[in-house]
Amino acid sequence: MRVSIKPGKAAGTAFAPPSKSYAQRILICAALSSGVSRIRGISESEDVLAALDCIEALGADYQRDGDEVIVSGREACDRPKQNKSQTDSSADGCEQETGTRAEGAEQKKAGTVVFPCRESGNTLRFFLPISLCFYNKVRFTGSSRLMERGISVYEEVFQDKNISIKRDSLSIEAEGRLTPGEYTIRGDVSSQFVTGLLFALPLLKGGSTLRILPPIESRPYIDITIDVLKSFGIELTETSEGVFVIPGNQCYQARDLMVEGDWSNGAFLYALKSLGGELSIEGLNSDSRQGDKVCASYFERLDREKPEMDISGCPDLGPVLFALAAAKNGAVITGTRRLRIKESDRAEVMKEELEKLGARLEVSDNSVTVFPPENGIQPPSVPLNGHNDHRIVMALSVLLTLTGGEIEGAEAVGKTWKEFFEVLKGLGIETEVRE
Repeated sequence: MRVSIKPGKAAGTAFAPPSKSYAQRILICAALSSGVSRIRGISESEDVLAALDCIEALGADYQRDGDEVIVSGREACDRPKQNKSQTDSSADGCEQETGTRAEGAEQKKAGTVVFPCRESGNTLRFFLPISLCFYNKVRFTGSSRLMERGISVYEEVFQDKNISIKRDSLSIEAEGRLTPGEYTIRGDVSSQFVTGLLFALPLLKGGSTLRILPPIESRPYIDITIDVLKSFGIELTETSEGVFVIPGNQCYQARDLMVEGDWSNGAFLYALKSLGGELSIEGLNSDSRQGDKVCASYFERLDREKPEMDISGCPDLGPVLFALAAAKNGAVITGTRRLRIKESDRAEVMKEELEKLGARLEVSDNSVTVFPPENGIQPPSVPLNGHNDHRIVMALSVLLTLTGGEIEGAEAVGKTWKEFFEVLKGLGIETEVRE
């Protein structure tokens, strides 16, 4: 899909979409609960759809009605024992419930339960340890880029846990059962691995301790996970920084909840405002635990001469910060190391695309320096490339409201915000989308 954007100033009232980070976590907790949960404010993004696919694979049921999802949990507590031919009899692990839900008899006969993750890295990393509470053998499928991003942290952690992991270009297969005990995990790769274990460990029959080795990056995402876990009745204690004591044999309790607005995508609305748009932005919680709520203050700093700012706690702001820095006074942005393992290598691809508008980026191991053009960014003479990355497409779209131009691969916005270009139109930005 190619989108053409004409220069213009955004104006009007815009509503941030629901938070993908909260939505996925709430849906997973609802799927693990005993009872029926009603979750309002669920958008149809690819990440959310991937989570719903995996919820079914896990054995829960759901129904959608507009932006509401009704989840019938797989009753993760008080579950009956399974036939020994279908489950490991380990007394330490979770016991799989009888075949009354979506996993079905056919999946059990096949011996491997398949979790389809599309292109969603967080869905893969959240569900892998959860699945090993209930099944002996699981396979996670998805795009080749998702498989490239990988699960190296789990491969390290599970080495001495009798869990084997194999992978190829289109799938990752794990065999074994998660058991309670001591888990030590790196904190400098992705908080998604921490979240996956925080979901799973309360389900085990015994208590566990999870230690996160410093530096702990993206800590706000871990805080979101803890917030959601506690809202579903799960207990855990952080005895010192990055050390969590998690009692076992806990039961997730069904809840009725509303998903709060998404600061990660709301940042693109604030970026339009930063470029002179007259916007009223609604639907965001100023007291949110989301790390990307710093976007407004970070954007203000870009009005100064070449500020330095750290995004290790909010890496998703990287592309839009690079874009705005190119349009303003430049910047030195640190904490960028993990941008390499996102949907694209975000620092490198923004370097490639911003050069088409006359800017220059120097990409180092853990920092990016943005040098704006002397005479301001220029209209690109060729279409920009979205690199199959929603945040790249949206960041470039913001810049094109200044210069005009086209973006190929614009369909990537569907990963988290399918209505993004309709929102731009509603704010007075002339856009044309061509399949």
